[in-house]
Amino acid sequence: MGQARSPLSQTAPVLKRAMLWLAFLAPFFYLSYGGANWLASQRAHVPNIAFAWESAIPFFGWTIIPYWSINLFYGLCLFINTTPRDVDRLARRYLTTQLIAVACFIAFPLEAIFVRPATSGLPGFMFAVLGGFDKPFNQAPSLHIALLVVIWDHLRGWLPRRLRLLWHFWCFLIGASVLTTWQHHVMDIPTGVLLGLLAIWLFPRNAVSPLANFALSGDPKSRRLGIYYLCGAVAFLGLAALFTPLSAAALLLLWPAVALAIVAVGYFGAGPQIFLKRADGRAALTSRWLLAPYRLGAIINVWLWTRKMPSSVVIADGVHLGRFPRRHEADRFATVIDITGELQRPSGTLARWCSFPTLDLTGLDKIQTRAAADLIEIARHQGPVLVCCALGFQRSAGVIVHWLLISRRCENPAEALRLIERAGRRVHLPEESIHAVTEGLQ
Repeated sequence: MGQARSPLSQTAPVLKRAMLWLAFLAPFFYLSYGGANWLASQRAHVPNIAFAWESAIPFFGWTIIPYWSINLFYGLCLFINTTPRDVDRLARRYLTTQLIAVACFIAFPLEAIFVRPATSGLPGFMFAVLGGFDKPFNQAPSLHIALLVVIWDHLRGWLPRRLRLLWHFWCFLIGASVLTTWQHHVMDIPTGVLLGLLAIWLFPRNAVSPLANFALSGDPKSRRLGIYYLCGAVAFLGLAALFTPLSAAALLLLWPAVALAIVAVGYFGAGPQIFLKRADGRAALTSRWLLAPYRLGAIINVWLWTRKMPSSVVIADGVHLGRFPRRHEADRFATVIDITGELQRPSGTLARWCSFPTLDLTGLDKIQTRAAADLIEIARHQGPVLVCCALGFQRSAGVIVHWLLISRRCENPAEALRLIERAGRRVHLPEESIHAVTEGLQ
């Protein structure tokens, strides 16, 4: 029998990896950050983006203390990990925020215009140290806020429940301090949050990166849809660039631009992993926020297409086909088999939820289709089953057809489709979905 490893032997690799990363990240931070500030200072004119009412934001000198505290948490979080892999994940998040933020500072520098009043004591000393390397040209996205989002997410997963409220409050103080120290303007905050969420999404805590298995799709339809979403992202990016000089609020258009760009990557080859959706139908917090504009569009689309239709219809033996349910609709079923990637399980639903995430309007995955169809046959013995996708027209219909065929309720796809239509649900299955259904029977 082997000897159990001591706590020290388990901790040593983490400490070593953390020190190595910190030895790289600390000088890289100051060199890249300072270099971007220096480049901006060489420009004859650096624009400013701020609302007129921001001049009413009060200056509180003491908030430089929570502002500075992020430096402590930045280094500390590298050492609060279980494995070297956890350290690597956090360090990659740090590096991602740094690279993207500095690239923005170089390409589109913005200047803070407020002149801070004189301060004394400890706050005065801390402002003097800050002014030694921090220049007013690193505004949107706020790197301070982006790193705060990453650090907040990391520590909230480690702290016991009773300390989380205190942690949330201190993070609020850090976030507010970028305004009350007059270091940033208002629109730097949401853009910084967006950047922080993107870094966490790229390197999630309990899953592989959504881009880890990227392989360029061989499906022409999927690539075409990717191009459509990419064009939408570029359009929102263009609108942001066009209207930001007129109003700082136009920077909010970067949110749908990022969301649509991520969806485009999904269609180009990353697949439904972009949604970070688990088997229980819930999605990661970062995915919910980052892709919220796309999800809002999907919800509106569901309403437009299905508002005059029944939410579901019974196909056979307690198995129903329908659109994505609301909570009260889901609770009418013992089991919900969800074929969407983009929509999340309604909060508070009591139904057993089984998710098989797929991208909309693409061919069904043979393995997932067979697994979902097999589950229908098992779950129907435990009560009514709803098989749903966003509209209930394609993805879920393909799974239902497969179930009808493997259970010998129908002899061929055409007969299965006629059965569905007689039940009151008109569906449209693309040829590739029909092929996946029939090929999966082999």
